Formats: sequence, C-alpha cells, structure tokens
Amino acid sequence: MSFSDEELEYLRSQRIARIATVGPDGQPDAVPVGFEYDGTHLFIGGLDPAKTRKYRNVQAGNTKVAVILDDVPSTDPWVPRYLRIYGTAETVERTGQFGAGKYLRITPTISWSFNLEGKPFGHGDQVTTKRTVHTS
Repeated sequence: MSFSDEELEYLRSQRIARIATVGPDGQPDAVPVGFEYDGTHLFIGGLDPAKTRKYRNVQAGNTKVAVILDDVPSTDPWVPRYLRIYGTAETVERTGQFGAGKYLRITPTISWSFNLEGKPFGHGDQVTTKRTVHTS
C-alpha cells in the first residue's frame, strides 16, 4: 500500500519537514529540512549534507528515521494537520532540488495521517489517525 490521494496532495503541498535520526551514541536528533518526493522515496539534501549530523547518523548505520510534515492552517478555529512517516534511509548521489550531490533517500515503511481534510479540532474531539503500512 502507499499514500492515499489525500496524503499525496498534502505531501506535495508542504515545503518543509522535520527528520529525526539517531546518532551512534543513541542520541535522537531532529531538524527541519527541505525535501522532495518522487512517488516512491523522499529525498533530503542540502548545501553540504555530508557534513550534517543526520547524514552522518545514517552513514554510520542508523538507518531508521522518522519524518513529519505538519501545519496549522488556522488557529481560530484550531485546525492541526500532520503526516508522520517512519522509514529507512540510505545515502545516495543524485541530482535534485539542491543540485547534484549527496542526498538521503528514505523509503517509507509506515505512515500516519491526521486531519488532512482540515476540520476544526477541539478538546472534546476524538483523535483519529489513518495508519498505512507501505510495501515496496
């Protein structure tokens, strides 16, 4: 299974995400990143990604990552939305939004989405997420 049409629309509408990796010492690290999605993989690059902690963490063999895209299109009424993705990352060379160079290629394994339709959300409302197991 892969992302639903609603999830794909949300994924393509967002310009920034946050990625969490784990260092060799077990310390989690989360940072905001630009990303691309090619229909199968997320790609995260940058100006010199090989010098970043996220890249070094994956290069050191800690390939499990989490990526979240979220926004709040309205605060009155409160309208939070998100797409959370767990996956495996590997380092690759490619030409992408940051030019030719090193990128992290992330293969989604499980994702959860919440309120992508953008309904107002309050304290008494039930949190309902959609869970998807991704297959290669």
